[in-house]
Amino acid sequence: MSEKHKVAILGSGNWGSTVARIVGSNVRDRTEVFDPEVRIWVYEELIGGRKLTEIINSEHENVKYLPGKELPENVIAIPDPETAIEGANILVFVLPHQFVRSLCGKLAGKIRENAFAVSLIKGVDFDEKGVILISDVISRELGVECSVLMGANIANEIADEQFSEATIGYRNREHARLLKHIFQTPYFRIAGAPDVPGVEICGALKNIVALGAGFCDGLGYGNNTKAAVIRLGLIEMIRFAKKFFKDVQSMTFLQSSGVADLITTCYGGRNRRCAEAFARSGGKKSFEELENELLNGQKLQGTLTAKEIYEILQRQNLLQEFPFFEVIYAIAYQGRSVEGFLQQLSEKELSLEGDID
Repeated sequence: MSEKHKVAILGSGNWGSTVARIVGSNVRDRTEVFDPEVRIWVYEELIGGRKLTEIINSEHENVKYLPGKELPENVIAIPDPETAIEGANILVFVLPHQFVRSLCGKLAGKIRENAFAVSLIKGVDFDEKGVILISDVISRELGVECSVLMGANIANEIADEQFSEATIGYRNREHARLLKHIFQTPYFRIAGAPDVPGVEICGALKNIVALGAGFCDGLGYGNNTKAAVIRLGLIEMIRFAKKFFKDVQSMTFLQSSGVADLITTCYGGRNRRCAEAFARSGGKKSFEELENELLNGQKLQGTLTAKEIYEILQRQNLLQEFPFFEVIYAIAYQGRSVEGFLQQLSEKELSLEGDID
């Protein structure tokens, strides 16, 4: 009999803990294929004087990031990432994207033969040549094939077992099939798309658009205005994806990883929430302050992604083609007035879309 597949989860925040509930239950029910133990790397913290890993392993609950939701007993919290991946051939990455390179540096050379990965991380990296997908960072650093899973997935709603969808972007169909087995449930439907760049870039860029949606909310605008902002943001998401990744498929933008994730994030995600608070303060509170006040230790991805995308576009002299991304960056990092958000955006976008005067 062939060796069983073993899953390790790298990251234990709100989304990582929610994923652990799903994966733990699924592998426990399919022990003919999967090793029932799922190790999850937990960044060690003290909660009320106790180690978070000890709390999770004794009480089967991540009391900081997913309170009130039971984790399966076969999910084992490990404070060391190298120990967490021992023997695992399916590596699930679900941590803030700015920590991926340092984590991979610790794991390189310690991966099980024939292992593969899946990234649930919504962000991008970059170098002097342009944008780099996080899945490509993982692949290059660890020497593994890396798929992605993205979608309209607010973690707390999925933890409540409300119906949701997600998209696996893959290059290896057999890997995608195994990933569907560990992720899909009656309330969490998984579709596939052989388009890793398209699925992944949607997951990263929608966080920038969500900042614009949050500005609308904080400035007191209604649904018509917010819909216009979301539409303009989607146009730039598509424009950017096709500019930097020539084989992106148009249908990907209609998947859960595309327009559905964009809508959900613009109405319910942490980036929207912090941007609303930023606008209500008139820009007097920084995003760093708001992250500390509102997110209970979670990281705000939209502002960092906006900075990274801005630097890529500036380096390649493409800012004039992406006024939405430019305006968001200017408000977040250059002190531009949030009150002038809509006027700045509409004037710049009309020059691209074409006026009828």
